[in-house]
Amino acid sequence: MEGIMFIGLPASGKSTFYQRNFFNSHVRLSLDLLRTRNRERQFFSLCLQTNTRVVVDNTNPRVEDREKYLTRFKEHRFQVIGYFFQTSLQEALERNRAREGRDKVKDIALYDVRKKLEPPSFAEGFDRLFSVRIQGNGFWVEEWKKEDSNV
Repeated sequence: MEGIMFIGLPASGKSTFYQRNFFNSHVRLSLDLLRTRNRERQFFSLCLQTNTRVVVDNTNPRVEDREKYLTRFKEHRFQVIGYFFQTSLQEALERNRAREGRDKVKDIALYDVRKKLEPPSFAEGFDRLFSVRIQGNGFWVEEWKKEDSNV
């Protein structure tokens, strides 16, 4: 069983990365889709109970935001993999301005998440961690080594 957690600003490429890499293999758990924390909790519980591979596609900026997922993943013996989407605030603001409809968020949301954003670490309980950057029309993905977890 595999639980994947995305960490990063809005408009940093998380949902596009999911579509390109996990759409055919993992269920997407996203507050943007489910709209309420209660629905998200229920859906997450179902994924855990049925041993379904899942990607948590939220910003997850703080250690405490990630802890609730990590704890439950570990209780159900999931391998937990984190993807940290590294993008500048300016790049995210530009990408967000190009969005339309429900995909576009208010600029204040990006500033708020940036203020809270804490890089993940192995000490949190991740089994593997990756750094992700948008590069052209694709992504540059690099695995973190244990000693890199203080980045």
